[in-house]
Amino acid sequence: MTSSRVAIAGVTGSIGTQTLDVLRGEADRFELVAIGAGGANPAAVVSVAEEFDVPVIAVDDPSAAAAIAEHLTGRDVRGGPGAVASLAELADVVVNGVVGFAGLEVTLSTLNAGRRLALANKESLIAAGPVVREAWKTPGAELVPVDSEHCALHQCLRANDVPARVERLILTASGGPFRRHTAEELADVGIDEALAHPTWSMGPKITIDSSTLMNKGLEVIEAHELFGPGSPMGPGIPLDAIEVVVHPQSVVHSMVAFTDGSTIAQLSMPDMRLPIGYALAWPDRSSVAHGAIDWTSLGRLDFEPPDLKRFPCLTLAFDAARMGGTAPAWLSAANEVAVEAFLAGRLRWVGIGAVVSETLMAHDGALAGSVEDVIDADARAREVARRNVSAVTGVGS
Repeated sequence: MTSSRVAIAGVTGSIGTQTLDVLRGEADRFELVAIGAGGANPAAVVSVAEEFDVPVIAVDDPSAAAAIAEHLTGRDVRGGPGAVASLAELADVVVNGVVGFAGLEVTLSTLNAGRRLALANKESLIAAGPVVREAWKTPGAELVPVDSEHCALHQCLRANDVPARVERLILTASGGPFRRHTAEELADVGIDEALAHPTWSMGPKITIDSSTLMNKGLEVIEAHELFGPGSPMGPGIPLDAIEVVVHPQSVVHSMVAFTDGSTIAQLSMPDMRLPIGYALAWPDRSSVAHGAIDWTSLGRLDFEPPDLKRFPCLTLAFDAARMGGTAPAWLSAANEVAVEAFLAGRLRWVGIGAVVSETLMAHDGALAGSVEDVIDADARAREVARRNVSAVTGVGS
């Protein structure tokens, strides 16, 4: 079997470290040829490079690159803006595990290079959907989603060869740590509580997003970009045919309902290594089981509708999707600012939705016709969101 060349952007983060675990399990199948990171943890980057004998290393921080180069003599160590994105041409498949809007450059460089993109960075697709779709048209370019929900949809749709008979896409949400909290209790939740996810082990930003259901809202927009009208992947599902259902066990990762009443679901125990391995091996499957279910001890599977009053971020995401243009970019940027303020202790948990709502109300209706449009929208939304954080907290940003 010919090995596939793999590059990981965001190698020291949650997705990056779990990708490394997948590679360890199938060392004869995948070759790690390049790694990229922000540069905040150069020791971890060096450790990975030494373990996997990685020839090319890139970090955003030039000073971190210089420090890494001292430890890894004889290797190609790149630093500065664009360094991580430059890795795309070296690999057959690029895992984009960069957190937030910063992942856009990696997404576009991978698709423009005609490579397969294993996309865990949902914000780049949400903020710049039209731009990403254009890059996706590059000959050879592929996009396989790594988010467990969208990977599940990808698998369910793969089992169907009549796209016109797809009726609904159903995304499942764990409900996060506050599923049973009252509105009064939510007003006083702390950082540690919000970071204590009941079923998934994730980075801090996505964990907070899960607690507010913003993560699910972003995933609705992502699903619309991946499988909605005009998508290279199809089957052209409109936004109003995408639903969210709360499923606290996180075993059913998503479902596809068909016109004849059938529903196909993808099930596994919560383990991000499964969708990562799926994206790396596509169109084959991994030979190592991650998240395998013991059906004799699984127990129950529960489902319930989301409470949009207690978790308004989900509604805000649907609103931004319907507004179109750069509204999803504003939503994503405002949420990043609000979550950062919450994690810094400058904003209450309930203030996250308030900041996003106020920021989205100020959206100027601009379109997302180019990368420059998206970058400008992101910058303006962050400026408005920072002012809104200060207004909500009374503390300057």
